Amino acid sequence: MDYLVFRLYGPFASWGEAAVGPTRPSASYPGRAAVIGLLGAALGIRRDDDVRQRSLRDSVQVAVKQISAGVLVRDYHTAQVPQKQPRVTYYTRRDELSQPRKRIHTILSSREYRCDGYWTVAVSLTGTDWQLSDLAEALRQPRFHLYLGRKACPLAAPVVPQIVTAAGIREALSSPFPALDGRSENDARQRLGAGTEVGYAWEGESGDLQPQETRYPYDEPLERGRWQFAARREYWHRTVEEA
Repeated sequence: MDYLVFRLYGPFASWGEAAVGPTRPSASYPGRAAVIGLLGAALGIRRDDDVRQRSLRDSVQVAVKQISAGVLVRDYHTAQVPQKQPRVTYYTRRDELSQPRKRIHTILSSREYRCDGYWTVAVSLTGTDWQLSDLAEALRQPRFHLYLGRKACPLAAPVVPQIVTAAGIREALSSPFPALDGRSENDARQRLGAGTEVGYAWEGESGDLQPQETRYPYDEPLERGRWQFAARREYWHRTVEEA
């Protein structure tokens, strides 16, 4: 089976999960919504383009190899926001802060990030609207800025997209990549603190892995404009691999 394989690395990443109250948690690896969002940005698909967003969503399956989850970092945020008023629209940040002081309030939040995480991603096709070669070219020359979950989390290395033929996702996700620091890839993994334990997350048939756990994350995009997601079935396998 053919797969589009690429890597994701950055000093900071934030793979959003369901947020309740002031806490903005991050998963330890990019989920389906994050990968589809990355592909959509590379292709230049706007969030309000429902037709192309659905087409991309219905055409791909995603698998992820977690080489290093990175170190969990929490950032405490404060932000000033204006009091909601009927029939009042704020078009800019300046409009928001130009209100009388008594109408400006402070909100608090705690946001999680993964520091020095390293993942590889495999994408396979389930529809005919897109070709792996088109997705690979879009990742090489993205239309929109690519980032790791948040705009404040840019990539720190080329994603190096490649199309491979493999018997399953484990073989595909083990495809070699150039070293992050110009030396060997194994040396770079050791400097990131990546041990021999890795994790695989996938949907559908893996081909060469048996699931150890079944999860139901809420990261199936339904409506990008309204930021609505649904639960989906995802399989997880953790194992030890020599670097």
